[in-house]
Amino acid sequence: VAVYTWGDPSREPYVLLSHGWSSHATRFSNWIAPLRAAGLAVVGFDQLGHGQSSGKRTNLPEFAQVLAAVAKRHGEARAVIGHSLGGGAAALMLAEARLAERAILIAPVADPMGAASRFSQLVGLAEKLGRRLFDAYETEHRLPVVSLQAYRKVSAIAAPALIVHDLADRDVPWSDGECYARYWPQARLFSTSGLGHHRIVDDAVVIEASLRFLAGAQVGERVVSSLNLPFGIA
Repeated sequence: VAVYTWGDPSREPYVLLSHGWSSHATRFSNWIAPLRAAGLAVVGFDQLGHGQSSGKRTNLPEFAQVLAAVAKRHGEARAVIGHSLGGGAAALMLAEARLAERAILIAPVADPMGAASRFSQLVGLAEKLGRRLFDAYETEHRLPVVSLQAYRKVSAIAAPALIVHDLADRDVPWSDGECYARYWPQARLFSTSGLGHHRIVDDAVVIEASLRFLAGAQVGERVVSSLNLPFGIA
């Protein structure tokens, strides 16, 4: 696994970056200078089969396992910042162990089955073939894919989280981010408009809001639910 550091994470509080599918650590390049200016070291890495790391295939649980391994190597992070599948991986990691004090998830995938379905439609993959891939995964890992859905995992996470999602995201719908914010006890939702799935990572307003959250400010809105109120914003 190729790991990159800015600053000294052994001496400074550090932020761990978790990129998404078909991406790499430098996807967060616009974040490095602001994080360093805030007194934080930065640790990024390329997932298996991505960037400069070895491997040819991977999946969401493996994303989370590699992320956890990098975190354990450097000690508990001040925060983990994840985009897309990397956000889902960060949530899975925190559901297993407190390896970061806070989390910022940008356009996070909440349902791997939904994500796979959207990808299949995009590339013209037959629905039956997609189902076979899920069956093969479940057989190999002895783990039902539905167990990876966010709402089944995040209710046990105690760390504060900021969920950032664009209302016009065509790759991962805003409802995925809303799901995280609704079921994660200390999460708040920061919605944007017109940035989509990719430009949201580089947006100056998003980075500034995230830095305020890292400094302890209350950012975004609390999403609540009850038997009488399926979901809402408080």
